[in-house]
Amino acid sequence: MHITQLNQECLLHLFSFLDKNSRKNLAKTCHRLLEAFQDPLLWSLLNFHSPVELKKDNFLLGPALKHLSICWYSERVKVCNIEDWMKNSFQKDFCSRHENTVSDFLLDVCNRCPNLLSLTLSGCGHVTDDCILQLLKNCPNLKSLKLENCVRITDHTLEAVTLHGASLRTLHVDFCRNVTRAGLERVREKCPSVMLRAERSANMIPDSKPEKKLMPEKASRKLVQL
Repeated sequence: MHITQLNQECLLHLFSFLDKNSRKNLAKTCHRLLEAFQDPLLWSLLNFHSPVELKKDNFLLGPALKHLSICWYSERVKVCNIEDWMKNSFQKDFCSRHENTVSDFLLDVCNRCPNLLSLTLSGCGHVTDDCILQLLKNCPNLKSLKLENCVRITDHTLEAVTLHGASLRTLHVDFCRNVTRAGLERVREKCPSVMLRAERSANMIPDSKPEKKLMPEKASRKLVQL
């Protein structure tokens, strides 16, 4: 039996074992496999490991998407997660090349994937509160929101969760240093059913020079010695 003689269910099962590039390459071989590639049921789960992958045409977005993950683990993440006011000209130029890549993609998800159940973002330093707000509004079934090392996320996102996250059950804001203890407590108060985790977030002092932090401490020690 030739692969093209398999029914749609079998073809989708076969495609499910392939990565996005392999699916695209297989779909180029004939119309029957292209039809399977374009089946929305194939695209209920999407994982990306770089913003560059978001610009490729080897996947489809649609109402069938339930689980989305964009996790960028790279040395470049450190550049993008420096506070904007601390970036030098080289760092600003580097970030400007892909500043809106993830945000624009997520806005597209807002418009085309209303049934999204889980979203994980890691190292996405350019994602803003407004972007998360739109997701919460347009994806009312979202149950899990995991944000890690997203420097622009603030208490505005936490407030959006209390207003529009009726279905949310899991919220992680690990290493999101610009959320505050007060914002976290507000979520705990207004959304007691949400499992909240904020490892190394609230009360972190971002990008402070060690000598500036230690100077008062050293001074106090000298006074004690006197």
